[in-house]
Order: sequence, then structure tokens, then C-alpha cells
Amino acid sequence: MNTKRTLALASGRGSNFQAVVRAIANGELTRCEFVGLIVDRPKTGAADFASAHGIPVFELDYKSYANRSDYDRKFAGVVGEIQPDLILAVGYMRILNPDFVREHSGRIINIHPALLPAFPGMHAQKQAFEYGVRVTGATVHFIDEGVDTGPIIEQAPVRVPNNCTLSELSALILEQEHRIIVRAVADFCEDRLRIQGRRVVRQAVDR
Repeated sequence: MNTKRTLALASGRGSNFQAVVRAIANGELTRCEFVGLIVDRPKTGAADFASAHGIPVFELDYKSYANRSDYDRKFAGVVGEIQPDLILAVGYMRILNPDFVREHSGRIINIHPALLPAFPGMHAQKQAFEYGVRVTGATVHFIDEGVDTGPIIEQAPVRVPNNCTLSELSALILEQEHRIIVRAVADFCEDRLRIQGRRVVRQAVDR
């Protein structure tokens, strides 16, 4: 079984990206190899971390492009040059072009800080906190052409403590994000995941 060439997408500190890189370093992930990181803005923590670990960084500052179409063309061109097996959206704050998503269907994974389908989109932790839910969590899913609507790979519930703050809740969710993103990447890289309609099924793999 070959190692999967993995490209990360991030917009900020990239803590989930860092969690996957560390899982590779400690031997928890043996079939995942990062071949690049795309960031959509300058001076991100994710880019600094990638550079420190020898991972090529492609800085595509969204604000420097005349329009969305120009950015999307450049983005698709960079991905085409890298030829990844897996595209990992870990805190990437741009909606991917539908044509791009169709071209890479079944190979783009996203992490979301809520139990989808509840609280899709931006600021999911804040949405859940303000709604007053007693249980929230994190979801790893394949990206489709909708917003946080793709088939779910993994979820982790987080019970909301009494009298917790939003920042405390976000930290509890992030801890689970780190855990389930590593598991999902491991399963993808070992060819265990199969999409069957709305469901993602894990299959045993002969070694």
C-alpha cells in the first residue's frame, strides 16, 4: 500500500494540521506524507509550522487577486502541479469551487467544530454555545458541493459543562478535532473508507 501524498489547506494557525504532522512524526500515521500546504493569506501560524517541518508552503493571498475566478484558477493550478492523493482542509476559510470539488470528489476531507448537520458554516462553536445546546462536538467529513454537507467520516461528541465560557468550550471541541482528524486521515491513507450514498463505510484491508 502506497503512502498518500497529502496537501493541507489552512487559513490560520492550523492546529489540526499540526496534529496530523505530529502524528506522522510519532509513528501514529505511517502512510501519510505531506507534500504541501496552501494558505490563503500571509503570515499564518500554519505556514510557519510547515516551513519549520520542511513542508512546502504555497501562499496564495486571496486579497491580491482581482476576483474569485482568478484565485480559483491559481489554486487549481497549484493543486494540479502537486497531484495530491488527499486534500485536507484544516481550518481553510474558503468555499472550494464546485468544479474543483467534482474533479477531486472523494479525496477532500474537512474538519468542522460541530456535530453536523447542526451548526454548519462559520463560527459553529459560537452558534452552538449561544443556542444553549448541552452536547456539541466535532465532525470530519468529505467535502461535496454544498457547505458542510458532505458524507460524514467521524464525529466526536462534547458535553457542554455548566457555566463554561465559549473559549473553554472551543478548547474542549478542539481536543476532539485533533483526535478524530488523525483517525480519519489514517483510515483514508489505508484505503479503508468507502462512500455509499450518504454514508461512509469503513472496510477491512488485507495487508
